[in-house]
Amino acid sequence: MSARLLTHLRHVDLAVPDYDTQLDFYAGVWGLTQVAEDSGISFLAAEGSPEQYVVRLRKADEKRLDLVSYGAATPADVDTLAEELLAGGVRLISRPGKVDTPGGGYGFRFFDVDGRTIEVSADVGVRRHRKVEEKEAIPVKLSHVVLNSPDLNRTRAWYERHLGFRLSDTLSSPHMGEVMHFMRISNQHHSMAIAQGPHTALHHISFEMRGLDEYLRGSGRVIRAGHRKIWGPGRHLAGDNTFTYFLDPHGNTVEYTTELEELDEDTWHPHVYDFSQPEVTDQWGTANPMNELIAKESFNDPDRGVFVAPPV
Repeated sequence: MSARLLTHLRHVDLAVPDYDTQLDFYAGVWGLTQVAEDSGISFLAAEGSPEQYVVRLRKADEKRLDLVSYGAATPADVDTLAEELLAGGVRLISRPGKVDTPGGGYGFRFFDVDGRTIEVSADVGVRRHRKVEEKEAIPVKLSHVVLNSPDLNRTRAWYERHLGFRLSDTLSSPHMGEVMHFMRISNQHHSMAIAQGPHTALHHISFEMRGLDEYLRGSGRVIRAGHRKIWGPGRHLAGDNTFTYFLDPHGNTVEYTTELEELDEDTWHPHVYDFSQPEVTDQWGTANPMNELIAKESFNDPDRGVFVAPPV
């Protein structure tokens, strides 16, 4: 793709069997704000974000990732992207048109190479948001999403070719080879990352906190509430961001982070970091050591809701 048409990550939508428990977690201890609800669907916003919502929860018989949504600058860019995807053989779920969720807008949906549903929209109404204050340990915005893929490099190539993502950095090891690609659509180090996994699934959703103090206060609140911490607190080398990872009530990994690196895209060259080195996974050395059991936690359950797309 010659031009980058995506601007930012909007929201991540989850389907869950135990809807009430999941809603209590995200709208309670995790610190999001429920802004709308309709027949087993809830829309949850981050107080510092202009996005209408950053997480959508839907009651369903099976747990799954419903979709990942990105923004575009204009309806014309939405139309251009749809035509380019069609010309490239990508399967569309819908043609560009009115978006029927809070904020409205103009957008469409399609399948990525692993069969996930992706949405792109423009002209979505801006939510009235506010400055998150000092010591207020709630998410400011959605930071990034990480997706598990059984074919890491095929998925990377698809997102580069069709959606204009660029590689920022890669995690690798002498024994396992490449295990994660950090991908960007702006100067933010990554809006998405692709992790090598045994099946297609959500790896984790990350939420940006106001600063280090708020990040630690939020991490402590979730720990005290009895939710399972799987890794952190610490600071990654790739992206230079802080991390604490937890499991939500349905076993999805969610992260508090802050200070994700902003790049000079004109001069940036991707690194390959050896994640078997402890200073790569955690510069501070404060997190529990990364091991195979921790890594498996974020493999998540196989997402059986995806469409099995042909290789592209």
